[in-house]
Formats: sequence, structure tokens, C-alpha cells
Amino acid sequence: MRDESKVRAIETDYTAAGLSQRELAITDYAVALTRDPASVTQHETAKLREAGLADDEILDVCQVTAYYNYVNRMAQGLGVELESYWEE
Repeated sequence: MRDESKVRAIETDYTAAGLSQRELAITDYAVALTRDPASVTQHETAKLREAGLADDEILDVCQVTAYYNYVNRMAQGLGVELESYWEE
């Protein structure tokens, strides 16, 4: 079940949204990969391992983050506008 208050807290400031150590490590990694891909080093993947992620899970996080960045950049680059129901 989706917790709308948690979703809003994550949107506002994920670092203060009460995420678990694992969720926070994943989100920190995704934010770094999105904002400054060149900054992501073995140090960041080590943080994911410390949070309990296995190599296949780290690969999944990287692929999902990269995929969403790709799709969003394609949409922005082509001037795609969201359907009206997405703005709700």
C-alpha cells in the first residue's frame, strides 16, 4: 500500500523522510548518478554494499536510475509534454 505522506516527504527532502539505511543509500546513489555521473566511484558502490546490497542489486539500481535518466532526457530533448493526469 502506498503511503502518500512518505511519498510527499521523499519529494520534499528524502534525507529527512525516515528512510531506512538501505533506502537512503540507494537514493543517495541515484541522486549522485543523476546529478553528477562523473562523481560516482567505487566509494559510492561501497556505501551500497555497506547498506546490504549485493552486486546484482547494485547493478539493478544503476540500470533503473540510468534508464529513467535516459527516458527523461529523451522526452525533454524532444519536447514531449506530460499527459494532463500526470500533473495531478
